Amino acid sequence: METSAGSTEPDRAERLRELPSVEELSQRLKGVPKAVAVAAAREAIEETRSAIRSGAEGGAGGRQDIERRGRALAERALRPSLRRVLNATGVIVHTGLGRAPLPEEAQRAVLEIAAGYSNLEYDLADGARGSRQAHVEGLIRELTGAEDALAVNNCAGAVLLAAAALAGGRELVVSRGQLVEIGGSFRIPEVVAQSGARLREVGTTNRTRLGDYERALGPETGAVLRAHQSNFRTVGFVEEVTIEALCSLGLPIIDDVGSGALAQGVPELADEPPVRRSVAAGAAVVCFSGDKLLGGAQAGLMAGTSGAIERCRAHPMARALRIDKLSLAALEAVLRIYRDKGGEASTALPVLRMLTTGDAELRARAERMRAQVADSGAEARVIEATAKAGGGALPLLELAGPVCAIDPGDISLDELAHRLRTGDPPLVGRAREGWLLLDPRTLTDEEAGEAAAAVAAALR
Repeated sequence: METSAGSTEPDRAERLRELPSVEELSQRLKGVPKAVAVAAAREAIEETRSAIRSGAEGGAGGRQDIERRGRALAERALRPSLRRVLNATGVIVHTGLGRAPLPEEAQRAVLEIAAGYSNLEYDLADGARGSRQAHVEGLIRELTGAEDALAVNNCAGAVLLAAAALAGGRELVVSRGQLVEIGGSFRIPEVVAQSGARLREVGTTNRTRLGDYERALGPETGAVLRAHQSNFRTVGFVEEVTIEALCSLGLPIIDDVGSGALAQGVPELADEPPVRRSVAAGAAVVCFSGDKLLGGAQAGLMAGTSGAIERCRAHPMARALRIDKLSLAALEAVLRIYRDKGGEASTALPVLRMLTTGDAELRARAERMRAQVADSGAEARVIEATAKAGGGALPLLELAGPVCAIDPGDISLDELAHRLRTGDPPLVGRAREGWLLLDPRTLTDEEAGEAAAAVAAALR
């Protein structure tokens, strides 16, 4: 009797008997911690046993092959799960890849605070207990023009806290066109429900007027919520109420502006609602992200009137949503860049720099990648494509520019992508018509060289 691989049942049984024990194989994995070596040996042996039984090609190797597989599995287990990745997708604020890369100032700040103790909640001048908010609230006030400010762990948390503090147990009025779903399938109605507020919908999906809000207001109204349509746009027969008109209603306005457009003089940000405009209009609380277009670490920033922010600060939920010290260190550093560098922030912050990089710089980087890949014998060329802001921001913005396109050659595009994702460091690009595209917009010069080298190695 023969198997599908052409071997007989006795041959297959003999190969199974020749497999090393878990203890024997784990002892061969020198330099590997015992627990990791045992787990890797067990998995390598089981993989080989299954391949032999099925007659697959993977079961044809000897003990050296099993040992190589065991060592590969051990090395994989010893690598950190959270790793640096080369982003060649052209998606700037890539949620799956960690959103905004931090500027050098923020990196240094995080490293310094992570390395030891800090004055996180200690007033060095008075020698008494302090507030972690003191490190950023003054900067947020200065940059937004707000009376007071608060930082929590993310923007969804900021909206939840504002709704709970200003409308908990009462009605929260919102336009039907703004009942949006944000990342991770979290929906505005569900967030509001957790705040204890009762949602009062007004208007229609595409048109809401000031009169719709006015008719909904009453003794049970706690606040009005305006939510920016971050990751999509409604076009055509549409109408919405400006933040200035909403603030004229005389009730607390919670304005969720999403991605945090603080930079001025950046045309690419024109479709994002400016934080300063909402503050100047008189919104009680303006909520926005600390990462995404702001360019910092994950955080939810709240800027508004002193009375409204104090109610948020005093709410019990504020403790559960508080920002951690590493995010706080990065946030302070990024806010200082906005304050100290002004118009130069667009070059100092990676996210803004990627949004505004010129064609000449992108083309030079793409050409260097093409030449490096071509030197390895692969076919590569520079073509035109479009990048995106990502992160649920600026959905209509398309950033045209050159990319490096690579022919996978004798292997499939899926196989090439898999080799690159599992490399060190992992590289993620995008596919188009059978070619792998490496977008220079989301790579530094150094990273572009690493990406090209990774492709050349994977094709070999």
